Amino acid sequence: MATGADVRDILELGGVESENTGTINKKDIINSDKKKSKKSSETLTFKRPEGMHREVYALLYSDKKDAPPLLPSDTTQGYRTVKAKLGSKKVRPWKWMPFTNPARKDGAMFYHWRRAAEEGKDYPFARFNKTVQVPVYSEQEYQMYLHDDAWTKVETDHLFDLSRRFDLRFVVIHDRYDHQQFKKRSVEDLKERYYHICTKLANVRAAPGTDLKIPVFDAGHERRRKEQLERLYNRTPEQVAEEEYLIQELRKIEARKKEREKRTQDLQKLITAADTTTEQRRAERKAPKKKLPQKKETEKPAVPETAGIKFPDFKSAGVTLRSQRMKLPSSVGQKKIKALEQMLMELGVDLSPMPTEEIVQMFNELRSDLVLLYELKQAFANCEYELQMLRHRHEALAKAGSLGPVGMEGARADGQAGLSAEEGKGDAKDQIIDVVGAPLTPNSRKRRESASSSSSIKKVKKP
Repeated sequence: MATGADVRDILELGGVESENTGTINKKDIINSDKKKSKKSSETLTFKRPEGMHREVYALLYSDKKDAPPLLPSDTTQGYRTVKAKLGSKKVRPWKWMPFTNPARKDGAMFYHWRRAAEEGKDYPFARFNKTVQVPVYSEQEYQMYLHDDAWTKVETDHLFDLSRRFDLRFVVIHDRYDHQQFKKRSVEDLKERYYHICTKLANVRAAPGTDLKIPVFDAGHERRRKEQLERLYNRTPEQVAEEEYLIQELRKIEARKKEREKRTQDLQKLITAADTTTEQRRAERKAPKKKLPQKKETEKPAVPETAGIKFPDFKSAGVTLRSQRMKLPSSVGQKKIKALEQMLMELGVDLSPMPTEEIVQMFNELRSDLVLLYELKQAFANCEYELQMLRHRHEALAKAGSLGPVGMEGARADGQAGLSAEEGKGDAKDQIIDVVGAPLTPNSRKRRESASSSSSIKKVKKP
């Protein structure tokens, strides 16, 4: 027979009776871990001390059970009622006692507070008294090695005396130098004389075979450096503005030069690619027809590499579709893609033909040639525009009288003759090309032509 506890257990109806009774039910088995965690969490909770603000207590403890702070905090007695816990030891006695500084040679006496146990000890800050070791020379050493016609011994002694007093601070030495008794010297002259004597004494007194670290002072370089600094400091605002303008112009010239070189290389690649494609096709036409079926059996037809479009080769293992070989690579820009589609529509070619083996190969070759033709047209437009600008400049200079009575017809004839001669030479292709900037629109060309004509008129009007 099922009891009432069994019915409540089946219907999941818990009550107070199940907790009071000694029998084990479903909740006691399932929720045993939760009860333990609740008890453990209740033991870890801390209460906020009285008088402490909630924001301050949040810095000490958070609900996420973070690690306790590094600094010890005592909150057992309340926030405001905490008192200092002083030790039971006696305070060490301090005493007002005199001291002398070893850095001073006048025997001055000073007083300060100090612990009684440290009475009679040296001044603790005396260890920071560092002095420069200035070399000392004898009368014999001076006469044998240090003699100089521009310096007397008395003046040299005066220089070394000031060097000891002011620790080689040559600006202060120059300020305290006796210019009335001795010749007027600059800071560079004083440095040069001092380091010259130090070098001589180090070489004389050093033992043979020892490596010396001798300080070197270049007085000429120091004078030039200060002179350049004075010139830089004394510049006028007009000179500063002119220098900034020249720097900007130099950067523009370098950028144009790099762009011109890049355009020249690109155009040269296009010309060489066009030549290679024509040579390949001529070689294919001249090849005997008997060998063509053997090549088809042994080798797979591949797309010839041109500078127009480089289609990817699907030589990896796996199944691929021929239509994938017709997809344009990501290196082709959107502008070229639109121009290519327009040219195909003008020729009446379908944009997505049936991808058979021959059609894929011929379609890719056609699109590569069209892209190459598009790039050559752009380069030709740039060269034509540059030639037109040069003609306008030639006309303006001829009107100004700087080139003499040279007619435009003769210039054009000479230019056409030069171009025809250069076309016949295959080695001089690099000298023909000078393309700067992208192909211009008709509006931009009109604006540039008007600007050049106005500038030429201004040059003519000037006396």
